[in-house]
Amino acid sequence: MIRSALALALVMALSPIAASALAQTRPMTVREFLATANQLPQNATAVLRPEGRRLVDEVSRAVHAVRNEQTAAVAAGRRPAYCIPARGTGITPEGLLARFKALPARRQDISVTQAIREWMVERHPCPA
Repeated sequence: MIRSALALALVMALSPIAASALAQTRPMTVREFLATANQLPQNATAVLRPEGRRLVDEVSRAVHAVRNEQTAAVAAGRRPAYCIPARGTGITPEGLLARFKALPARRQDISVTQAIREWMVERHPCPA
């Protein structure tokens, strides 16, 4: 009985750590992104906070992922779904938030990466 109580206490103590690790490996949804963004001040100091840094990192990972997909498609001889110019995506914090907020509520459960991917298809179509 003492062992099971000790095991239960250990599991409960490790649960927040496991949940935190899982949250970092699972892609963030647009809904989660917006919930976090809405809690941050709307100024440059937001990126100094851990939550703000997390949002910046999530967008950075998403942009790198879609750029890598474009590069892989070109390397494989396929036409990519989008043609992001080398000089940048043109994403601004204001534009990103506006784009994410404009998504219908039923679509806000897609990942940030998928939302960026869809935006790049519209924003940077490949020439015919």
